[in-house]
Amino acid sequence: MSKILAVFGATGQQGSSVIQHVLHDPELFQTYKIRAITRDVDSEKAKQLKDKVEVVQGDVTDRQSLGTALTGAHTVFAMTNPSFVPNGTEIEYNAGKTIADVAVERGAKYIIFSTLPSITDISGGKYTKVPHFEGKAKVEKYIRGLNIKSAFYAPGFFMENFQGTIPFLAPQKAPDGTWFLARPTPPGAKWPMIYASGDTGKFVGAILAEPEKYEGKTFHAATALYSNEESAAIISKVTGQTVVYKQLSVDEWKDFLPFAKDAFTDSFMYQAEFGFYGPDTEELVAWAAANARGRLSTLEEFLQEHPLQLS
Repeated sequence: MSKILAVFGATGQQGSSVIQHVLHDPELFQTYKIRAITRDVDSEKAKQLKDKVEVVQGDVTDRQSLGTALTGAHTVFAMTNPSFVPNGTEIEYNAGKTIADVAVERGAKYIIFSTLPSITDISGGKYTKVPHFEGKAKVEKYIRGLNIKSAFYAPGFFMENFQGTIPFLAPQKAPDGTWFLARPTPPGAKWPMIYASGDTGKFVGAILAEPEKYEGKTFHAATALYSNEESAAIISKVTGQTVVYKQLSVDEWKDFLPFAKDAFTDSFMYQAEFGFYGPDTEELVAWAAANARGRLSTLEEFLQEHPLQLS
């Protein structure tokens, strides 16, 4: 009998990738029955899922809905959304804690949580204003203390960000008609990058295929590391447009940001100084890529498959 795999964020980048991977992996498809959890079961994306999997309503602000959604679930892929308000870390932590607590209450056997490292811890307290990292790190620590098996997926920089998902991370148009990538970090600063919508499932799928092997482990999930300069050059090559890297001062960067100025300043400066996952970032990414269940997309392949509209 198939085990129920409950997937949070089912209509988003990560959850949808997990669902598609399981549906198209013969072994995993035989092992797991997918239950897609979404806040709005009547959204267009949710309706498209209903032809393929069970779709149920679940909202972290409504504990009762989570209880219903997680009843009978064996494995839970859980994720939380960032909050950039002053108490954003606690808001995200409480959301993740609620999911984990209800999963345990309802008898789930395994949680796979989408996490990120604690920038405060790795930087020794130098950078402390990054709630979208700290909230997830706090949830991970909490889950590790529960009486349930667990593993963790820590995605790098989403390649989708170049498409304007977060507008200020995409190429910007200069007055002379050329384009530039703006960051407050040196040209050689490297980022681990992942095609979140396409490749999340390949990392999570590895855990689903061998849960005992990967229990307690974290997949620092990315295809490879790309420098700021390399990213601009690859975008330029694929689009045929002139795209260069432009390093901004911290003050210029903060002026450039439309919101969450401290969070996106601390996170970028931390990454340049300590590495996205800390000093062992390159080794951690290489291990995760080697253990992924499927070939990962390069940045160039992603941009060819999803062309940027630079005009």
